[in-house]
Amino acid sequence: MRLKISDGWFWNVMNMENHMKQNQCGIYVRLLAWFFLLLGLLSFQLTAIAQTNNADSLVTVLTIQGAIGPAVQDYVQDGIKESERLHAKAIVLTMDTPGGLDTSMRGMIKSILSSPIPVMSFVYPSGARAASAGTYILYASSIAAMAKGTNLGAATPVSLVASEKKEKTKNASALKSVNDAKAYIRSLAQLHGRNVQWAVKAVTQAESLSADEALKLNVIDFVASSIPDLLKQANGKSVLVNQKPVTINMAHVQLLKIKPDWKNKILSVITDPSVAYILLMLGVCGLFFEFMNPGYVAPGVIGAMALLIALYAFQLLPINYAGLLLIVLGIIFMVAEAFVPSFGALGLGGIVSFVVGSFLLFTTKVPGLSLPWGLIAGVTIISALFLIGLIQLLLRSRYKPVVSGIETMIGKTGVIEKDADCIWIIVNGERWQVASKDVLHDQQTVKIVRVDGLTCIVKVLERA
Repeated sequence: MRLKISDGWFWNVMNMENHMKQNQCGIYVRLLAWFFLLLGLLSFQLTAIAQTNNADSLVTVLTIQGAIGPAVQDYVQDGIKESERLHAKAIVLTMDTPGGLDTSMRGMIKSILSSPIPVMSFVYPSGARAASAGTYILYASSIAAMAKGTNLGAATPVSLVASEKKEKTKNASALKSVNDAKAYIRSLAQLHGRNVQWAVKAVTQAESLSADEALKLNVIDFVASSIPDLLKQANGKSVLVNQKPVTINMAHVQLLKIKPDWKNKILSVITDPSVAYILLMLGVCGLFFEFMNPGYVAPGVIGAMALLIALYAFQLLPINYAGLLLIVLGIIFMVAEAFVPSFGALGLGGIVSFVVGSFLLFTTKVPGLSLPWGLIAGVTIISALFLIGLIQLLLRSRYKPVVSGIETMIGKTGVIEKDADCIWIIVNGERWQVASKDVLHDQQTVKIVRVDGLTCIVKVLERA
């Protein structure tokens, strides 16, 4: 009995020791976790302090490459806000653009004029240009500079050039647009003390200048070979920033390039006119096929997502809604050709509607912000080939024998079976009632000429 008591006591002591060891291990793990957490917070704080200490020596660099649209506007505005957060000394905006949308340009200029940080627009590298909207941005910046071998100008609204060539006269709407552009660029030139007369000529006569000519005419402030060269020349210059005079100090600065984030990249893809055009087609076709064949789900889901993304892109782009409706109507006509016996009338009308709507869809002629002719031609040819193949399949199906339904019974032969109540025929393993103008006998071979409800109308086969 003592042995049992001592054994029980021994095992209780052992269990207590094991439990204490486990608790100690748990405490060590918690302490280690708290240690790493505090270490991470300390590292984050030190990094933030280091960034704050270095912020006063930062110069952020933004890059515009290509046509100015909603994605570029969003990128520049976000870049200016990020530069303000970092307390940067200046923002260098490098440009190589053929122009862009008026609404996007004006949104960017508002952000530049309201920025508490001086913005230096720089047409860079050599071979770049700041045409059309780029000229307005140069005039709006605190410092305007160009590299050797670059040009600026041709600031006439692009949508008016084609009408002037065709009509050779300005209607009331065109005159209003030109006067508005003249007043706008004149105000920007007066704000920073730049050449007002040439700015007006750039709008009314679409004049352009090289870098050296622009410097001589006081259109720009510097001709620089690189960004460090620009900062060196701008050091000590007094400029107007957000309606206040500021002296630029570029001593011991570091360059920080701000790249487009994922949001800007996605926006730049979906606001591409070609991508938005293809998404519109996928959306309309997907929803139409889903409505014609309910239950497939996938066409409806893909079509709804594509259509919503396309509509979002179109509300950011300058589109003609008549062209958009013609495209949708053309797609519906071409798809309806498969279900309505119109002998090609719907399909042909759909192709014509689709092509006309595609040419009318975008109202601007800015490079990069309009539909290329090759894309319209390619999509039209594919649609026409699809329509021709569909019509051929329909025509072939008219001459193929029927393989299902009551119609398959017509022309078949069977044997008559009589009973006291009715006359029957056995066809395809089924018993059908029989009616005929001929006199029928039991076990007689007959031929089915038509089916009326559940009764087969038969005819007696003539003996050879």
